Amino acid sequence: MQEKQIKLDESALRIGLGEDSHRLAKGGPLRLGGIDVPHDYHTLGHSDADVLLHAVTDALLGAAGLADIGELFPNTDPENKDRDSAEMLQLAYEQVVAAGLEIVNLDCVVNAQQPKLGPYKQAIRKRLSEILSVNLDQVNLKSKTGEGVGPVGEQLVIQARCVALLEKRN
Repeated sequence: MQEKQIKLDESALRIGLGEDSHRLAKGGPLRLGGIDVPHDYHTLGHSDADVLLHAVTDALLGAAGLADIGELFPNTDPENKDRDSAEMLQLAYEQVVAAGLEIVNLDCVVNAQQPKLGPYKQAIRKRLSEILSVNLDQVNLKSKTGEGVGPVGEQLVIQARCVALLEKRN
């Protein structure tokens, strides 16, 4: 049986996976998905350490076959100190659009023992849709706890993952 090989430039769809994690430290609020969530902890990082926006950024860049977030915004560059992750996401998405691609949808998961994210999910989805200028129904968000196990369950870290589906524009 002869296998059909699809060349990357022939396919209209591209998929990317992004993931990130940041350590937690005392003192809130928690910056997540471009909003401040009331919490007793915040994430540590060179930028504003928005773990969800970092995962989304890498998912989009990966789907487009571009450099990752660390290459575009290295933590060794003083300009990126305390930088707004929404700005980094917008700049990265501009590169994706320049490559002729647009978002079909994003599917995101945040792993955090606390706070419970249910009350904030719609606001986070709305903020993501605003940052990327896409429809709200193109952004999905799920939250999971660590069930008291491992670094997430012990509230040492927060993690996020995103799968991005992109399509070539005609």
